[in-house]
Amino acid sequence: MKLIQSRDNPFFKELLKLTGSARQRGKVNQTLLDGAHLLAACLDAGVTPLHILLNTAALQDDEITSLLEQVGDVTITHLEDKLFAELSELKTHTGILTLIALPHPSAAVSDSRFALLLEDIQDPGNLGSILRSAAAAGCDAVFLSQGCADAWSPKVLRAAMGGHFALDIYEQQNLLDVARQFNGTLLATSLQATYSLYDCDLMGNVALIMGNEGAGLSDELLNLATQKISIPMSGKVESLNVAAATAICLFEVVRQRPQ
Repeated sequence: MKLIQSRDNPFFKELLKLTGSARQRGKVNQTLLDGAHLLAACLDAGVTPLHILLNTAALQDDEITSLLEQVGDVTITHLEDKLFAELSELKTHTGILTLIALPHPSAAVSDSRFALLLEDIQDPGNLGSILRSAAAAGCDAVFLSQGCADAWSPKVLRAAMGGHFALDIYEQQNLLDVARQFNGTLLATSLQATYSLYDCDLMGNVALIMGNEGAGLSDELLNLATQKISIPMSGKVESLNVAAATAICLFEVVRQRPQ
């Protein structure tokens, strides 16, 4: 096992750039997973890591040792603890980082039965929570507009808790084109809608369209919706957090469909 102790190491420098830059992640087509849980989700999905990085404590961790036995012929590097800390945003370090290639799914929009279209979701925590809910609900595709946060950033990956590996995620999408190509019902949430989510028939092909945390959906996307819907509330608040609203809509689809 190789040991890296210097910040001047070329490989470490590349990893450091990767953690802080969406542009760099896109350029080299790679990202880092922080923690044993994300590595386990990666392996469960049949994804082979490119490289695994450990700190000193990880060498004595039973869970990590068990995972390392599953990775096969993947290069493992021991990082000096201070260097590992520079790559992880967590105060309590997980001890293991996994370098992977970014997946690029190729299925057509028209093949989707249960899709999610996200317009300009900018908070990484919100985006990660939405992806986690989408995976749990059984979505087969998530389409992100150009204004969305980077889906493969460390914060989004942590918030999604492995949901990335159960989804086909399409970034930098023209959602107007995606919506026009979708073969099914397009549902858009709107505070002005008078039709309730719970009155919708969600048994066929469905795509949910969710908008920006502050501005909501653009008029162009809203006008493409087959049905504009609202989530009934008691009236004590004006709106829901977008991650919460998305989860409610997703699981209404789950409730209506036979399992």
